[in-house]
Amino acid sequence: MNKQRVLPADVQMTTIDLLRHGECEGGEIFRGSTDVPLIEAGWEQMRQSLQPHSGWDCVVSSSLQRCRLFAEQFSTQHELPLSVNANFAEIHFGDWEGQKITDVEREHGASLWRFWNDPERFSPPNGETMHVFRDRVLAAIKEVLVEHGGKHILLISHGAVIRALLCDWLQMPLTAFSTIAVPYAGLSRIRIYRRGDEKPWIQFVFHRGE
Repeated sequence: MNKQRVLPADVQMTTIDLLRHGECEGGEIFRGSTDVPLIEAGWEQMRQSLQPHSGWDCVVSSSLQRCRLFAEQFSTQHELPLSVNANFAEIHFGDWEGQKITDVEREHGASLWRFWNDPERFSPPNGETMHVFRDRVLAAIKEVLVEHGGKHILLISHGAVIRALLCDWLQMPLTAFSTIAVPYAGLSRIRIYRRGDEKPWIQFVFHRGE
C-alpha cells in the first residue's frame, strides 16, 4: 500500500477502493441485472482480495445479492456502516441477459463486437444504453462523495460500474470502456483530492486482480 502524503489543512482526500464481486452461479453469462448469488469460490475470492483489512470507514454496495450479501457480512464483521444503492447495479444487457457469452458470440457476433468496440454508439438489443448507465453510476458516486467525503470507502460493485467510474476519473473516453480488465474480485484504488470549489485532482493508486 502507498503511504498517504501529508496534506495542507484545506485539502480533503477521499480514498475509494472498488471491489468487483466474485464468481457467481451460472458460469460465464451476461448476468447484468439478473440477480444471481455468489458461489463459495466467489466468496473466498472477495475475502482474499480484502486481506489484510485496510482501515475502511464505511462500505457502499450494489443492491444485487452477489455484492450486497458479502457487503452485509463484511460490514457486520468489521463494524462498519453500510449503504446499499441500486444505482450501483450492473448494466442491463437487454436480450442478452442470462445468456452464455459464447452463445451470444456465436449467434450475434457482429452486434457483440460493435458493443465491445464502440459502446457509446452500440448497446445490447433492448438493453441499457451506455450513456444512461454512466449517468446513473456517476449520480450515485456523487451522492457517496457528498456523504462520505474525506473518508476511506469500500465500494462493492460490478465490472461495468468499475469501468465506467475509472473512465470518468481517469478522463478516458467511453470507447476505452472494454479495454479495462476487471476480473472477479479485482480491487482498484482511487484517491480524490479536493480543495474548496476547485476541480478535484484524482490519483489512480493501484489495480489488482488476475
